[in-house]
Amino acid sequence: MINQELILETINMIRLYNLDIRTVTLALSLRDCIDSDVDIVCENIYNKISHYAKNLVAYADEFENEYSIPIVNKRIAVTPISLIGEACKNPDYIKIAKTLDKAAKDVGVNFIGGFSALVEKGCTKGDNLLIESIPEALAQTERVCSSINLASSKAGINMDAVLKMAEIIKKSAELTKDKDGIGAAKLVVFCNSPGDNPFMAGAFCGIGEPECALNVGVSGPGVVRAAIQSLDEEGVTADLSTLANKIKQIAYKITTTGELVGRKLAKKLDIPFGVIDLSLAPTPAIGDSVAGIFQAMGLEHAGAHGTTAALAMLNDAVKKGGIMASSHVGGLSGAFIPVSEDAGMIEAAEKGYLTFNKLEAMTSVCSVGLDMIAIPGKTPVDTIAGIIADEMAIGMINKKTTAVRIIPVSGKDVGDTVVYGGLLGQAPIMPVNSLSSTGFVRRGGRIPAPIHSLNN
Repeated sequence: MINQELILETINMIRLYNLDIRTVTLALSLRDCIDSDVDIVCENIYNKISHYAKNLVAYADEFENEYSIPIVNKRIAVTPISLIGEACKNPDYIKIAKTLDKAAKDVGVNFIGGFSALVEKGCTKGDNLLIESIPEALAQTERVCSSINLASSKAGINMDAVLKMAEIIKKSAELTKDKDGIGAAKLVVFCNSPGDNPFMAGAFCGIGEPECALNVGVSGPGVVRAAIQSLDEEGVTADLSTLANKIKQIAYKITTTGELVGRKLAKKLDIPFGVIDLSLAPTPAIGDSVAGIFQAMGLEHAGAHGTTAALAMLNDAVKKGGIMASSHVGGLSGAFIPVSEDAGMIEAAEKGYLTFNKLEAMTSVCSVGLDMIAIPGKTPVDTIAGIIADEMAIGMINKKTTAVRIIPVSGKDVGDTVVYGGLLGQAPIMPVNSLSSTGFVRRGGRIPAPIHSLNN
């Protein structure tokens, strides 16, 4: 039963602790837009997006005002464009990317994802053409995001694609060096990428998805931190079991709020509700930090010994609480640790508390992976490929989604900082291991899938 205390608690979550709906993402299939003529494809894509998304922003704004819950981003995710473009006699993926960008701008969404390819076992001609076009496409567009799935627990790791994407990341950053490599900030490589993820830059509409659906991503690190602090303010230091139970309770409330708005918005748009993503996605705002949760738990700062254990408990508790609030959970679902988008992570990286090695360990127990990390522009391609390969291996062996979104910032080195603003925040340039990975990453081929992939 809804009572006054519950209403006041929700209001405080929003006003004091940065509770928000991070994104409502319209997942839209473009498979019926295929044609041998790329101009017709572009026309079909623009018309379909315009039709299905014409009211997305207006209705989301309406619900934001009605329920007083901030909806930070409105987004679109489409069918991997490599599948759409390769049917053309003369594929022009840059033209398709510009069409996506124009459609996104015209309907008013913040980002459109799906300039993507799934190449964990190998690349088709269309995949190769799309991958080659990524740097130029991201440099010439504003709202287009790109993702490439390089590995899976069933297929292993496509090391040829890993090396290629390391080159593409480097080139994407170089072509946007006037904006501190923002192109690479809109590009992510995955292992076990889900087709219902509402978060950018990795969102796309999977081939098993319906014609369209509305997927919702919630956020509330500030709420979780406040809840943990409230336990200690009562005068008793809560043990870890009590702490976990409190996080579960808060995750339940956050998820319930997100699903309420998501289902009502989907009904208003006359489309199916898809999934709710339980991820704790931080922002650069003070108090809205996953790193801040670690401090509330008792660690001096993110990066201290015990951080990985604290993150594992947090991730598990969020999932246990959220899954009780919704039968349709999907996407990434867990705690995000993007360095540039989390005020506490930024501080930890600046002070040297967080290293690549520690972040890599943390990614084994949480959502996504090495996310929004700025590195020196002089970092060799082979080193970037090694970083990607390590993260793909964590995802492959643990049967979870992992990803890499790193930005080799041209002209910047350790000690410098890049500022993107908004949700992308700012990032100190982090040092990388100087040892060579060349002999390994250039062998090519595929790293075979682990033995537990044979579980059917």
